Amino acid sequence: MINTDMTVLRAAWMRNMVGRDNRFMDGQLLGHTLNSASFFASSNLILIAATAGALFGGESTFRSVSALEVIRTSSRFQFEFQLAVVLISLARGLLDFIWAIRQMNYSIAAIGAVPEVLTPEEAERFGAAVARLLNPALSSFNSGIRAYYFALAAGAWLFGPIALIAATLGAVTVLFWRQRRSPAARAIGDLRRLIETTPWRPKTPGEAPPDAL
Repeated sequence: MINTDMTVLRAAWMRNMVGRDNRFMDGQLLGHTLNSASFFASSNLILIAATAGALFGGESTFRSVSALEVIRTSSRFQFEFQLAVVLISLARGLLDFIWAIRQMNYSIAAIGAVPEVLTPEEAERFGAAVARLLNPALSSFNSGIRAYYFALAAGAWLFGPIALIAATLGAVTVLFWRQRRSPAARAIGDLRRLIETTPWRPKTPGEAPPDAL
């Protein structure tokens, strides 16, 4: 499963991070992820505003939507309930993105706080501590992404119960396949096994790279 395998990869990343003389690249990588989370949070907020506008649009919105042939809703209450489900899914995703952004900011501060010179034992402990902070941050980011899938499935309810069932099963199937059967999932699983079977050797302060020897 990608989520489980990625916890191992991130822990290895943080172990390597504490052994680097220059951690600029690690900050850049985490900053890129932070920008991605901010983008998705902003997009989510726009979708929430649009859905809330339709939800609180009153009778005029319901009549306009009911005039469409593809919409299957029997009453204004049902229509508003359908939109409320979409809104709740999006709001849950937004909260996940906000929490992910906050935790990523904590992670950046933690990376900056790691001392430059560490013994191997200290490097192991610092790397594990930062990884325990980074992993929940990116797990929250993944949860926010998954909320989009289920918001789309909830939106399919507007086209009828069959569309709702099909969209929900489709979202679950796609998520399951991407987590366990996709080429990315297999590649990440292989990389996790390589990391777990390759002994970690922390860099001694001032040690020259192998190709310089």
